[in-house]
Amino acid sequence: MELSVSTILRNTITMILAGGQGERLYPLTMVRSKPAVPFGGKYRIIDFTLSNCLNSGLRKIYVLTQYKSDSLNQHLYEGWNIFQAELGEFIYSIPPQLKLSGDWYLGTANAIFQNKNLITPEHAKWVLILSGDHIYKMDYFKMIQYHINKKAELTIATIKYPVDQSRRFGVLATDENNLVLDFQEKPRVPVEIPNEPGFCNVNMGIYVFNSDILLDILEQDDKNPNSSHDFGKDIIPAMVSQKRNVFAWPFIDENKSPKPYWRDIGTIDSYYAASMDLISVTPEFNIYDRDWPIRTFQAQYPPMKTISHEGERVGRALNSLVCDGTIISGGLVERSIIGHGVRVNSYSYVTDSILMDNVIVGRHAKIRRAIIDKNVKIPEHYEIGFDPEKDKEKFTVTETGIVVVPKNMVLK
Repeated sequence: MELSVSTILRNTITMILAGGQGERLYPLTMVRSKPAVPFGGKYRIIDFTLSNCLNSGLRKIYVLTQYKSDSLNQHLYEGWNIFQAELGEFIYSIPPQLKLSGDWYLGTANAIFQNKNLITPEHAKWVLILSGDHIYKMDYFKMIQYHINKKAELTIATIKYPVDQSRRFGVLATDENNLVLDFQEKPRVPVEIPNEPGFCNVNMGIYVFNSDILLDILEQDDKNPNSSHDFGKDIIPAMVSQKRNVFAWPFIDENKSPKPYWRDIGTIDSYYAASMDLISVTPEFNIYDRDWPIRTFQAQYPPMKTISHEGERVGRALNSLVCDGTIISGGLVERSIIGHGVRVNSYSYVTDSILMDNVIVGRHAKIRRAIIDKNVKIPEHYEIGFDPEKDKEKFTVTETGIVVVPKNMVLK
């Protein structure tokens, strides 16, 4: 007998791994965890995973936090406190509580193991495990239903990646029925897809487990002194070597784009590139699809406005995303993403940049190819992004020349 949609959803809990330090995104992660980093002007990175959950009908969610979680916890409370507890719905932020030892979360698998009390097979037959720091659209219910139909013990979401980009991920080899035959974590020589030379099936970090199987394999892993307690390095290879029913689920993209979109924005340069895509004429990632809304916290800001004065003092925003509460008063903004409550003053120039909430750009200031974090005041006549050597003396500058100004930094 086929299970109903409501039965499957009621018997599934979601656990989102959201404790990553995001060291390669520093200084954007100087005061926040990677999932809490702003993206696209008004969102946080975790909003995309949470919106996928909401659009998939999943409403039993644990968010496992760890490093610098204040910003993330506040965002979850203010923006995602929307579930009805009396109906069995919830979203809870779960920090390390030293339940089983004196250690913080030691790896992705250990984070789940330390919270095994939240996984009870009599209340949840299936566990969906997600990362809170990827940008994509997925209907998780389709994956869960596939898992059930395959009678799988573990199902791994996969996406096709070019070989030269696959070495950063786990790579799977499967048979014609998508049964996983081999799994290698970050291999030097990735296994290519048969009949598709140049491409590999890579692990997206999205898993569906039978809850009893998950608890059993985590218990085994915890007793292994040589384990790093990581899904990619330990759990998946162990299950594959044991000939367990581990299946791959080829990614079905809800983004309505010819090319599947999934981004692990782990570096400043990749973060900048993914952000700038949003302002292109035809973005690869569509945030305007009303059939798949991206939800976030909506502060009560007034509408954005531009102000023009006499002569050259014309407030303009061209080919840009501009959030509520921002005033462009006699300045020019081109090809940029502008957060909430930003003020761009007369004769200033902002191009190819990301300005987060409450940034103030002084008169005659010039900003190019920069990321300005929250609450920074750019003095009058100040220039960022025009003199690489001078910028490197004060700021983080990437290999491609992106300048990053940390949150709350005082410029003189």
